[in-house]
Amino acid sequence: MSPRLPRPRVLALALVLCLGAGGAAWYALPEHDNGPGPVAIRVDQGGYAGAEPKTAFAMGPRDKLAGAHFEVVDEAGRAVLDGAPGPSTGAWNRAYDTVRPLDLSALSKPGTYRLRLTGSVDAVSPRFTVAPAGRLMQNLAADNVRFFQAQRDGADIVPGELGRKPSHLADRSAQVYATPHYNDDGTRLTAPLRRTGQSVDVSGGWFDAGDYLKFTHTASYATDELLLAQRALPDTPGLAAEARHGLSWLDKMWDGRTRTLYAQVGLGAGDKKLHGDHDVWRLPEADDARQAQDGDADQLVALRPVFRANQPGAPISPNLAGRVAAAFALAAQIDAARDPAGARQWLDKAAAVYGQADTHHPRRLVTTFPHAFYSEESWQDDMEFGAVELALAAQQLRDGRAEQWHTQAGTWARAYLSSGNPGTLDVSDVSALAHADLLRLGPSAAVAADLRRQLADGERRAMKDPFRAGAVYTDFDAVPHTFGLVATAALYAKATGDHHFDAFAAQQRGWALGANAWGTSFMIGTGEVFPHCPAHQVANLAGSLTGRGALLRGAVVNGPNGAKKLSGDDETLEATRACAAGGAEWKRFDGKGARYVDQVGAWQTVEPADDFGSTALLAFALSGTTA
Repeated sequence: MSPRLPRPRVLALALVLCLGAGGAAWYALPEHDNGPGPVAIRVDQGGYAGAEPKTAFAMGPRDKLAGAHFEVVDEAGRAVLDGAPGPSTGAWNRAYDTVRPLDLSALSKPGTYRLRLTGSVDAVSPRFTVAPAGRLMQNLAADNVRFFQAQRDGADIVPGELGRKPSHLADRSAQVYATPHYNDDGTRLTAPLRRTGQSVDVSGGWFDAGDYLKFTHTASYATDELLLAQRALPDTPGLAAEARHGLSWLDKMWDGRTRTLYAQVGLGAGDKKLHGDHDVWRLPEADDARQAQDGDADQLVALRPVFRANQPGAPISPNLAGRVAAAFALAAQIDAARDPAGARQWLDKAAAVYGQADTHHPRRLVTTFPHAFYSEESWQDDMEFGAVELALAAQQLRDGRAEQWHTQAGTWARAYLSSGNPGTLDVSDVSALAHADLLRLGPSAAVAADLRRQLADGERRAMKDPFRAGAVYTDFDAVPHTFGLVATAALYAKATGDHHFDAFAAQQRGWALGANAWGTSFMIGTGEVFPHCPAHQVANLAGSLTGRGALLRGAVVNGPNGAKKLSGDDETLEATRACAAGGAEWKRFDGKGARYVDQVGAWQTVEPADDFGSTALLAFALSGTTA
């Protein structure tokens, strides 16, 4: 994720949730020293699929949990399952020196439940559901679609709960600027910007995150994942239209006539005399009303610049070429049956972008300006991805180039495996997506082994963690990395028939949706405890700050991060509204060097982003068809 300006310290709030018809027990988030008791229960608040392994956790002092038992109660307060906590998985912090798993796998009847600890201690969990996998995952994916609808820019917006209005209509005729130059950490321009004299229609698309920048790098990744999710779970409400919305904007960013790919709309960082996007906290439609002139500090906030990924006709950074080609080729696959002529047009565009990739002398990869916002080291995975989707589209359309692209996909897969940059699924590494579709074209032991490597690394890490987390939660993007593991496990199972990692995937999904040390879902609107104060300008300025009104539903946030990375979260821009709905004092639950804060200033933990949401959406869509 890109570096963001720090935001304000906000007020704390305790969320008090009653048990329901079964009795009068309480579940509360901590407020200073008046928090919950010494024991807490953590469950997957997104819900458990009926047939999958189900794990919750109890955390507390060792002596308090020594004689504890648990029971699951339904909405009428009837106990439907009971048992004893499993052996300790380790200590979390000083206050919670033991974590013990609660095995709920025998619970398969659809319904809404709570967990209760009895015996030596009394504690109760938030509500959770058990439901068939397809229905459960489709509902979660549909919420992710709502987030993308809220992220729309341009004239074709969806008002939704946040009352969105058309924005950045001047992008219909935006000025193209030469490549900007930044200092090493990407915080300021080091040379004046220069117009090229060209203008281009780059209206529409999605905002990248909590700000209003638009990047081809992240938009193509998100569009790829939405199209793959559509292929897996096509009946998800709104998904097809949202995938097409992203695709339409990518089509604008590619000028086939001049063979130019545009990389970015908006100025990420400016200097002392020129504001960038992160210097002004506002609703997006306010930019259309600005009367900025040449030389004004807000000039490029009102009239947003466009930057190119390549000079017209010149080679394109291979990471961008590969993932944009993949999006166009996936569109060809989806349209092949109902609109063969339109599918062939998508295929031709994909082939053109892919064929222009700079694979001989790639220098620093083009992602965003400044590059520090989204750094990336590997590109062979993007080229594999583009080639394999071209091959699959060509097969469907009976295009003679299918075998050629299949061969090239295998070549790029081998190049990735020997590149020295192995990763797992996220915005900087698409190898899992590429590998899974390459296996659809034929067996490859090496490719299958690399998918297994990505999962095995996470599984080994999880076995050492008290809450069985497979991602590194002391670094950026722990939650999207987690959803990447969930998606990869489903891709691996479908491609190989090996379901070894299914239980691991269910555990990772549970961690992201509430079965973690903080007891919060990291997806807004999911469960009873979730972020209420995201670092997101529209949610902050247009949404309710009471916790009971409009929400940025379906947004996925970064989640916990290294404690040292949150040192500036008490600063803000003048226009930011203080949020009193979330921002509870979570410090009691921090541990293992990780910290989580739900306040609008803490972009390090609660800023949503498109790539976060699309990876979660893909994970849900794939889980709905493989569970």
